[in-house]
Amino acid sequence: MEPIRRGDSDDLFAAVVSQDGVMRWLATGRADSRSAAEVMCDDHVAHWTRHGYGDFAVRDAATHAFLGRVGLRNRAQHGVDLGFALHPRAQGRGIAGEAGRACLDLALRRLSLPVVFAFVLPDNTASIAVLRRLGAQADGTVQSSGLHCLRYRFDPTAVAAAEHVVNDGGTELQLVHAPGPGSRDDRAALRDGLPDPFGVNGLGLVWADKQHTLTAVFEGRPVASAGWLLRDMVFDGLPRRVAGLGGVLVHPAHRGRGIARTVISVAVEHARAAGAETMILLCRPDLVPFYTQLGWSRLSVPVTVQQPDGARISPLITMIYDLASLPHPTISADLRGLPF
Repeated sequence: MEPIRRGDSDDLFAAVVSQDGVMRWLATGRADSRSAAEVMCDDHVAHWTRHGYGDFAVRDAATHAFLGRVGLRNRAQHGVDLGFALHPRAQGRGIAGEAGRACLDLALRRLSLPVVFAFVLPDNTASIAVLRRLGAQADGTVQSSGLHCLRYRFDPTAVAAAEHVVNDGGTELQLVHAPGPGSRDDRAALRDGLPDPFGVNGLGLVWADKQHTLTAVFEGRPVASAGWLLRDMVFDGLPRRVAGLGGVLVHPAHRGRGIARTVISVAVEHARAAGAETMILLCRPDLVPFYTQLGWSRLSVPVTVQQPDGARISPLITMIYDLASLPHPTISADLRGLPF
């Protein structure tokens, strides 16, 4: 299993896109052209760049023949789901289960995602059987690409009860979720002596402690972290359950590797699982393009934060990430507490 590359488009066309017996079960439906396969590969590559996880090209270990794709897809309105599409010659051999279990290991153990879903057409009994063997539980229905699908849910405890992938000994990046603001020693290690790693010391703001922390660990050392809290805020005068993201920091020696993108992506899924309807963050102007690439939108309304001496308008740029198809505020936003 290797992350899908742009050069895999011919293989993807031959094994998946050109196969009516495979495409009929996918929400994308029939798309029997090489250009469609190229677009799919481009989408997969972009997903890996944005989230640090995605779909894998699955190949025969002995012949290196392309068998299909299996992987994780982050959907803004649904969360992370497991999907697979294998050439008919690869079906019925346990390959979807083996590759699917590796993806769940990545999602639930290495990345510490709180939950993974799967969407399947009701008549796709073969895929439903694979999902159940992997530990999935029925979880209602959902509309995916305009189609009525059954939704299945993978919880860490249920998957752990099934056969699991062998631990890799900590040689890969590991994300660890913990309640509270995180270890003071970890925060000091990530700052690496920088007096103002977030560039906000001159603003004179008092900040809220985070209720949850996600720490990325590599070779036993923290290399990145992010924190968030849940709070009832007010958008345009109406209450909304919002998760505030903050404290996103990567150790200087590990920047440029996409770790922050993965930490942010996983933090969003934890907030979604905790019931947040929207996610919000405050950032410097120079970081707006970065968050825009990750699917966040900039707010143009005044945002009120609380400080010990009273309320004030935030001097930072406010970015928002929609989790429940709710409208963005058009008049004002009140964070109902300290900034985060």
